[in-house]
Amino acid sequence: MSIGSQASPTGRVAPAAQVPPVGEHRAKRSYHDACGAARALDLVGERWTLLVVRELLLGPKRFTDLRAGLPGISPNVLSQRLEELLQIGVVHKRKLPPPVSAAVYDLTDWGRELDSVIVALNRWGARSPNLYRCSEVSTDSLVVTLRTFFEPESAAGVHADYDLYFTGSDSGTDEFHALVTNGTFTITRGATGRAATTIHTTVPAFVAIAFDGHPLAGPIATGDIKISGNLPAAEQFLDFFELPAECKGSPTA
Repeated sequence: MSIGSQASPTGRVAPAAQVPPVGEHRAKRSYHDACGAARALDLVGERWTLLVVRELLLGPKRFTDLRAGLPGISPNVLSQRLEELLQIGVVHKRKLPPPVSAAVYDLTDWGRELDSVIVALNRWGARSPNLYRCSEVSTDSLVVTLRTFFEPESAAGVHADYDLYFTGSDSGTDEFHALVTNGTFTITRGATGRAATTIHTTVPAFVAIAFDGHPLAGPIATGDIKISGNLPAAEQFLDFFELPAECKGSPTA
């Protein structure tokens, strides 16, 4: 029996009190297995569900922003997955204050606990024998990949910060602030405008440099990457991440 579970009068294991029971909200196929992993899959095992969660790890998004990050999902399926996540208490919906006044979806505290699950799945799945081109990712997917495959040893003794701007997405320019502090790496949504190093690029261009080993000079010459501030720090930053060999493209000569 999982910690936080309790037996019902029929002998079945019920979820902890603070987690809404799935059966109260929707009719859905279940594994009917008391194992915590099976119960988790009952909740978030549908196709697209964990990818919707992934897109919310860095903060709230509008429906249109989620669609931009998941171009393969239909509006109807996205609506269904969001409704399911709302019902089970993984996501909540709120309205941003004026002047924006837009409805956004955000993870609850319980939903945010899936962060480490998604990072672990990202690390495990990257070694899959079914090779997909790793540049075919959303901006938020790239950020999760950076967090997953950051190499602390390569950043030992480094203290640096970076503003990252990724252009070309349907939602416009995605901005992030990255901080490297003596072998640790944190990245949050929103640029500061005060970072020592600024990188403007696209997701495919960044992946080609950071993960596929392509030379930096080419994208700089074509304008696909623009660096302001400390150029050596930018070059060093791109070396802090290492994908498994199974997920790499072929570097140019």
